[in-house]
Amino acid sequence: MTLIFPFDIFYLSSRFFLLRTVWRIVFPLQAISFADFFLADIFTSMSKVFSDLERSVCRMVHRQVATIAWFEADSVCGSHAVAIPIVLVLPYIFRFFQCLRQYRDTRERTALLNALKYSTAVPVIFLSALKYHVIPEKWTNMYRPLWLFSSVLNSLYSFYWDITRDWDLSCFTRIFKFTKPHILTHILYGRKWVYLWVIGSNLILRCTWTYKLSAHLRHNYITLFAITALEMLRRFQWVFFRVENEWNKTNSKSNIQLVDNLEEEQILLNNNGHNV
Repeated sequence: MTLIFPFDIFYLSSRFFLLRTVWRIVFPLQAISFADFFLADIFTSMSKVFSDLERSVCRMVHRQVATIAWFEADSVCGSHAVAIPIVLVLPYIFRFFQCLRQYRDTRERTALLNALKYSTAVPVIFLSALKYHVIPEKWTNMYRPLWLFSSVLNSLYSFYWDITRDWDLSCFTRIFKFTKPHILTHILYGRKWVYLWVIGSNLILRCTWTYKLSAHLRHNYITLFAITALEMLRRFQWVFFRVENEWNKTNSKSNIQLVDNLEEEQILLNNNGHNV
């Protein structure tokens, strides 16, 4: 309710910006801005949160709170519910269509490859949900191997994309070489262990995150809580280096434009016979 409160209190402009960005995520009918895909990426880490919110609302609507139905897998709001994989996959679908929109606007093949990355989360989610809708032998012999394969594919693809695209570590060369680093860059990023830690922890946490996307693994609450806390750490790391990469790209474009303008001015001065 606070988000839609119409009066100029509680940071009205920020709340309006957040709601507008969420609208643009759900309906990508315009060019995708940095805020659009940045928040949409964060939503993918919150897919389990959205699923839990849907489960809570379902239980309250059907009056299953503090009843034995809470523990029954085949109840209306139990583990068999089709709504669980649908809510889990929605953030990835939103991000997928954002990538298609980016490709339409820029015609860059990278956008399609990014869309492919988000599409790899779909089989992880729905193959896991199939456990409650097929016989155990068929799940064990057929669908579980497919789920494991899709989980490994999604984790490795996402890890590769984080390192080479979102963070632009250029195949880890920034770990070993720093060209004219800024003083703040030297304090933090000049230390090799920072990058080694981020790369190693991101690989491990990318693999564990598929646990959260799998409906048939939702019952170990302590493990789920631990993985959720670790995902918060991984996403914070991702945000930190993703914003740094975007800042570096923006500065590089500004510097290139400035150099081009200076070269054009120098050519004009030379043609007029003036020396500076």
